Amino acid sequence: MKKALILVPVLAIVAFVAVRVFASDDSGEGIKFFNGTWKAAVEKAKAEHKPIFLDIYASWCGPCKMLKHKTFTSGKVGEYFNSHFINTSFDGEVDEGATLAQQFHIQGYPTLILIDENGKVMMYEMGYQTPKELLSLVKNATGK
Repeated sequence: MKKALILVPVLAIVAFVAVRVFASDDSGEGIKFFNGTWKAAVEKAKAEHKPIFLDIYASWCGPCKMLKHKTFTSGKVGEYFNSHFINTSFDGEVDEGATLAQQFHIQGYPTLILIDENGKVMMYEMGYQTPKELLSLVKNATGK
């Protein structure tokens, strides 16, 4: 009985710590990525007069996974990106993603690229970015 009385508070503390560690720093849905081909994304960008945000990742890449789980899920990041860009994400080692990795001369993962509606690269950044860092990078690149 004494073990059960000790176990309950310990489990409560573990649960509280887990929630704090894995909780997002803000609420929201995060980035909504376009589910289509690169060609379709380019056409959509031209039609909507928006730049394309391109995330090129690798399935085995730790910083890529952190970016997807910590940065792309941020409500603040999602709110900004969903209203300003056509958001795309491709595995740089598979199919169309491999072609894009070659086209954009990817040197490492993750690589984050902003491309205007005419195909001009506005920003090219490698590595993990926190939500604050990513927002700062794209706002500097776009002037918005």
